[in-house]
Amino acid sequence: MTDAETAPQTPRTPDDIQPPPQRHHAITSDRVEGTAVYSEDGDHMGHVHSLVIEKADGKVTDIVVSIGGFLGLGGELHSIPWEKFAYDVNLAGYRLGLSKQELRDAPTFTDESRELALDMAYQQRVYDYYSVAPYWY
Repeated sequence: MTDAETAPQTPRTPDDIQPPPQRHHAITSDRVEGTAVYSEDGDHMGHVHSLVIEKADGKVTDIVVSIGGFLGLGGELHSIPWEKFAYDVNLAGYRLGLSKQELRDAPTFTDESRELALDMAYQQRVYDYYSVAPYWY
């Protein structure tokens, strides 16, 4: 045995213990899809259905949130600017800076009309509603 192996260990105090460093600064879309979405008050509102990605620079512009429905079918879809979300580690989901009523009043589409989420006129309505500067300017 070496001296290091036989030396007495100094007890660690809570001040000595640091959380492990974050291993990744990125996440794959399949780990985001399905994540719970909560209102500003912490009420469950739905889940992440998909991400909208800008083709030219590859940045996520919007999160499509599914509200209602059963087993992912028949619910409303909302394309919401990325800036309106914050990940809440205590909820293990995304907190949306809106009330349930504000989300109900927001522009919406269905899975059958999902191409609408990419339509620029629809996107302009979305960004106006959420008072967010559009990503395309």
